[in-house]
Order: sequence, then structure tokens, then C-alpha cells
Amino acid sequence: MQNETLLKMESDKPVGAFIEAMRQEAARRGFIIHNEDKMAMAQTFGGHGVAVAEGFDLHMIQICKPEKAAKSLAANPERAVLMPKFIMVFTDYNKTQIRFLQYGEEQIRNLLEDEVFPDSLAATYQVIRQMLEAAA
Repeated sequence: MQNETLLKMESDKPVGAFIEAMRQEAARRGFIIHNEDKMAMAQTFGGHGVAVAEGFDLHMIQICKPEKAAKSLAANPERAVLMPKFIMVFTDYNKTQIRFLQYGEEQIRNLLEDEVFPDSLAATYQVIRQMLEAAA
């Protein structure tokens, strides 16, 4: 059984440059960064009065394809649990580290009774992987 897969990549681009490249790659494919105003976790935590370590630069980027997501959720709201697609980006070892968790088709089938969604979601994961590779 294929379970979740953690994609690990790194880039020589600084975090901000990688995010900008990711934004451009996403736009070319009809995706958006849904949470641009909240993806910098140091700012988000600070907005709640929580101090973080100096240099903390974790960004949680939520990728969305609004047109596809709206149709998909209208067809089956149960899909929502697997719809948020977050890419974690941070600096470590003087490089931008990129992490993306995706689920395998069989695991999606086991989680949801849905004939169409596992294939569709797997295809979306492939596109996101291509965007990440191009942006890195």
C-alpha cells in the first residue's frame, strides 16, 4: 500500500526568491498562493503575541486552484479534509529547505468513498511537484 510521501527538496535561492518563483509557477498553471498574508509564521505567531527565535523563517504556503477546488468540493464536501495543500519552506544548512506531504492514491481511496477524487488529487500532486522543481 502506498502511503503518504514527504517530498524533501532544497534550493540555493533565498526563501523570498523561492516563494516568488513558486508564485509565478503556480500562476502559470492556474494555482494561487491562498494565504500570502499569513504564510510567514514568525509574523503570524507575533500577531498572537508569541515570540519566536531570531532568524525563524518558516513559511507555510497554501497552494490552491480555486476553479478546480470549487467544483471538487461541490461534488463531494468530504474531499475538503484532503484539499489543503501546504508547502513548508525554511532555511537550514544555509539553503532553502522545501517540504511537501502528499498522499498515495490507495490511501486516499481508503480515507474517502469517492471514485474520481484519488486520481484527480494524485494528478494535482504531480503538478505541484513540477512547480516545486521549477521554482527551486
